[in-house]
Parts: sequence; C-alpha cells; structure tokens
Amino acid sequence: MDVPAIELVALTKCFRNAKKPAVDSVNLSVAQGEVLAIVGGSGSGKTTTLKMINRLIEPTSGSVRVMGEDVTNRDPVILRRSIGYAFQGVGLFPHMTVGQNVGVTLRLLSQASECVSKRVDELLTMVELPADEYRDRLPAELSGGQQQRVGFARALASKPRAILMDEPFGALDPITRDGLQQEFRSLQKKLQLSVVLVTHDMSEAVLLSDRVAVMHEGEVAQVGSPRELLTNPVNDYVAQLIDTPRRHSDFIESLMRTAPGEGTQ
Repeated sequence: MDVPAIELVALTKCFRNAKKPAVDSVNLSVAQGEVLAIVGGSGSGKTTTLKMINRLIEPTSGSVRVMGEDVTNRDPVILRRSIGYAFQGVGLFPHMTVGQNVGVTLRLLSQASECVSKRVDELLTMVELPADEYRDRLPAELSGGQQQRVGFARALASKPRAILMDEPFGALDPITRDGLQQEFRSLQKKLQLSVVLVTHDMSEAVLLSDRVAVMHEGEVAQVGSPRELLTNPVNDYVAQLIDTPRRHSDFIESLMRTAPGEGTQ
C-alpha cells in the first residue's frame, strides 16, 4: 500500500491569547495523485492548516508527514523548496523576468545554469506560455491569468512531491478562472500531482477535487467525495455549505426555463 503523500495527525495550532485553538486535532491524509480541497468559512482554520504543512506556521502539537517523513526532521527552508506553493496574487518578483521567476527555486538549489534554462523553457511550454515569447517579459507585462500560469510553473519547477494551493484562482475573472481551472486539473492528472487546495468556493472544490474536507471552527466537520457530501452531509453546516453549487445550478436552470421577458417584470 502506498504511503500517503501528505498526512496530518492530531494537528493543532493555538495562537497566543486566543480563547480556543485555530486548528484543533485535525486528522487528514492525501493519497499520491489525489486532490484534497479544504473548504470552510472565514476563521475555520483552513489556511492555517495548509501553512502548517510546509512549516510557514509551526504547529502547537500533532504532526505532519510528507511521503512518510515527519516535516520537523527537515530544515524548513529546504522543505518549502521541495513542496510547490501557489496562492492568490501569485507573488512574482516584479524586478525579475518570467524566466527568472520560474527558475528561482532551481537557482536556490544550486542547479547548473543550463539545467535551469532547459527546465524553465519546459515548464513555460507546459503552462502554455511559449518560452521564446514570454521568458524575457516582466510580470507587469502579463495579464492576471498569465501571471497565475507563471506561478504554477514556478510551483512545479523542482518536481515537487506535493503542491499546496491557497485560493489560487480567487482574483481572476470568471472566464480566465474557468480556463485555468480546467488546465490545472488536466496538468494535475498528467503529472499525478498530490494537491491540497484551500478555497472558499464550494463549486470550485466540487469541480477540482477528488475529496473535500469541510472545516468549521478549527475542526474537520466531514471528509468525503463531493458526491458523498452532497448526498449525505453530517450536519446542517456541511449541508448548507455543500448545497451552494446545487442552488446556483438550480437558479441558472430556472432562468433558462423562463420565457423571454418573464423575469424582467
């Protein structure tokens, strides 16, 4: 049996002066090649949980294992270079070219210039930004969707064992967002990436993930496939959250059934 790509065991985070833990004894696992979406309202603990995986936030107790290895056994800087990280706003270095941004992790890993250049061109092609056209551009010369593609390429540069994604599509317009979501899922399946995706968008979680973990007040309320959560929510909170995509779909269908002029009174 394969070792989980990521495993959280009784993971807990207590911030100073807080009345209760931000994350309270969370147990989650991500199989190799699986996408796990973590959803929940503001303050539910989902982003704190994500950041404890690569030690951007240190846990108060519990453990995180990546490919079976406790992350506390690794230098946090080296750990972060081995785990891809993509987030809203991308965080590209504005003074660096696209090629330099994509290759920054590889240079930090002291890879040879020729190897870095070859890998950068390969990655840009992979995210549909032809290297000859985009390698020497600055981030300010790109659209939001193109910048996000560069962010994905950078996250994939070191051939990471896992990728963490924090609201990566949140700042994009709907058409660009939909296109990038489809491209991400296609790329994830092709490369068999293990992904933890934090999102506040339930529709996005349903569309992109193999399983969904619903967090509420620092705890995991339910984990299951989108279908399992839609058909068998464990409580009213999960039911309300997971029902959002269905309500949106029902509303759109009702508009399609409405005769022209009927809904404009």
